Amino acid sequence: MNQSSSVRLHGLDTLRALAVTLVVLHHYTLFVSNEDDTFGWIGRIGWAGVDLFFALSGYLIGNQIFAALKTNAGLSLKAFYARRLLRTLPNYLVVLAMYVAWPAVGEDAPLAPLWRYLTFTQNLGLAPGTAFSHSWSLAIEEQFYLLLPALALLGAALRLRMSMAWAFIACVILAGMAIRAGLWFGHVDAHKYGIYFYYKLIYYASLCRLDELVAGVALALLKNQHPALWTRLTGHGNRSFAAGLLVTGATFWLFLDNHYGFAATVFGYPLLGIGFGLLILSALSQRSLLRDLRIPGAGQLAVWSYAVYLTHRAVGEIAAGPIQDLGYGPQTPVAIVSLLALSVLVGWLLYRLVETPFMALRERYVPSNLAQPMFSPALR
Repeated sequence: MNQSSSVRLHGLDTLRALAVTLVVLHHYTLFVSNEDDTFGWIGRIGWAGVDLFFALSGYLIGNQIFAALKTNAGLSLKAFYARRLLRTLPNYLVVLAMYVAWPAVGEDAPLAPLWRYLTFTQNLGLAPGTAFSHSWSLAIEEQFYLLLPALALLGAALRLRMSMAWAFIACVILAGMAIRAGLWFGHVDAHKYGIYFYYKLIYYASLCRLDELVAGVALALLKNQHPALWTRLTGHGNRSFAAGLLVTGATFWLFLDNHYGFAATVFGYPLLGIGFGLLILSALSQRSLLRDLRIPGAGQLAVWSYAVYLTHRAVGEIAAGPIQDLGYGPQTPVAIVSLLALSVLVGWLLYRLVETPFMALRERYVPSNLAQPMFSPALR
């Protein structure tokens, strides 16, 4: 869930801010108010903000990898992994330490074994109700960061045709649909505890949740390997925006109608990938409404989004009680505004105190993903 480019695009910032807002509102509905009508359908579908994060990460990381591979220097796995770890680990480890040291943060819910969080495998077989459960998406992203550059380098070394890359992407999507279908029939359909198994075996599972990441990678592949087609596509940004809204809206309706049904489970996630991919394409297109859209505060929220995502549930768990003791229930405007503002504030503090210093170290010692001496200060 990280945007590392030094040149920020307003459209991508808008999408990133939207993603974290959706997730925060959804988790407020689930874990603070416990009322579906707190934010209406937006709160119920807000979990899809994670899928938007996935699509953004797929594009941004894929673009870094494919762009580096086209240079004379080439992609350095060591540099790539170092930059990723310096970006993701500091915030993550600080919040993980908070959950370990202060069980009340997770309402005394059990944590998975610590080694699972440290190896980013906590999403595999994750039981609903586990503390720090929203880190499942970070685990999938870290697995993605580990595998994609290695696969790209392997493909380049073997001089595989570009058609093989597109065939691989298609196979990943089709395999995900087939796996979800099999798990749905075997563990969800007409099962007494079907929803439990839906989350444990499908929603949190790596092989079932690659659709949006792959959609982002496909965009990056188009940009770097098919420049003529990319130029044509980005010349129609508003059409992509309209199509993205249409596909995303229809997919939201599908999930809201029956989140755990067969159609949503099998076809909903690749449709989200298509819808979000079209929105990202619009955000990257010339003279697009989404590219040029500037929403006050969206840029800052996009920068802080990773820290806000990590901390917002803990803020809700800790602060909701005292606010309610003051006489403001979780559905009152005072409680909602206070808790949401506090979530952003705590995320900003984590960003300033932890993320920012490590990002400065990264830019000094590992300034790019290109093959070069590791941990040598960048030339000034």
